[in-house]
Amino acid sequence: MRFEVTDEPIAPDSLHVEVLEDHDGAVVSFCGVVRNHSGDKQTDHLIYEAYPAMAEKTLAQIGEEVRKQWSVGDIAILHRTGRLEIGEISVLISVASPHRGDGFSACRYAIDRLKEIVPIWKKEVTSDGSYWVEGPTGIVAPEDTGGRDVSAE
Repeated sequence: MRFEVTDEPIAPDSLHVEVLEDHDGAVVSFCGVVRNHSGDKQTDHLIYEAYPAMAEKTLAQIGEEVRKQWSVGDIAILHRTGRLEIGEISVLISVASPHRGDGFSACRYAIDRLKEIVPIWKKEVTSDGSYWVEGPTGIVAPEDTGGRDVSAE
């Protein structure tokens, strides 16, 4: 299992071989990519910040949650930080499993859970300015801390 926060570009197939074993019948992957808009605003680029040690630990926790709920083999999650342009991959999740159903369910759970609990923050940069995006938990990363959750430091 690989759980990593990186500032390097992510290739869409970079985890496929890592998770695949001979007994697997499926590898399900999810690529989150930067789109050119958010609601009615045009996006110029995104900036992701993270607390890498805690983020990687939390990604591994998600991997364990997945393995407890579904019959899956290996799982890997990469999340990018830094400035990302339109079309670049921000997150890649790959799940290997004996059957596709468990793989799809596990992959969907992993991305939804990641957005809920992993200490990674997204800043939208538009022609009108920039702002930190509120996650599903309703917690907004404070501007004056550079997006970092200082309560965890």
